[in-house]
Amino acid sequence: MINLLYIAALLVAIAFAVLVVYLAKVLKATQRTMTNVADTLEGLEKQMEGITIETTSLLNKTNKLAEDINEKAGKLNTLVDGIKGIGDTVHEFNHSLKSVSKSITAVTENNKEKSAQAMKWGTVLIDLWKRKKSESS
Repeated sequence: MINLLYIAALLVAIAFAVLVVYLAKVLKATQRTMTNVADTLEGLEKQMEGITIETTSLLNKTNKLAEDINEKAGKLNTLVDGIKGIGDTVHEFNHSLKSVSKSITAVTENNKEKSAQAMKWGTVLIDLWKRKKSESS
């Protein structure tokens, strides 16, 4: 029975040794994996620094562009207000022309007969002047 106990202890020792060898292999593979992960993370960190610099530059350019657009929009608003003023002036001028036209039409309608009579008298005077001129020549 003692022999059986020694054999069992020997089997346990061999099993433990095999377990330690496999555990060492697993730990070495894990170490290689962790080294690769660390290298990858370092590369990623360097790339992120470049991206951060480019992003900051892009953000600055975007801010400058937004300021420029706001400035130009303000100038454009001033221009639109000026054009609106010109449009209002043209509208008022058209309204004035219509009023003057209506007034002239109304005066003409009211003085139609007087105008016709003045035209007749004017024609008579021109005829008399022409006759007198032709007699003098």
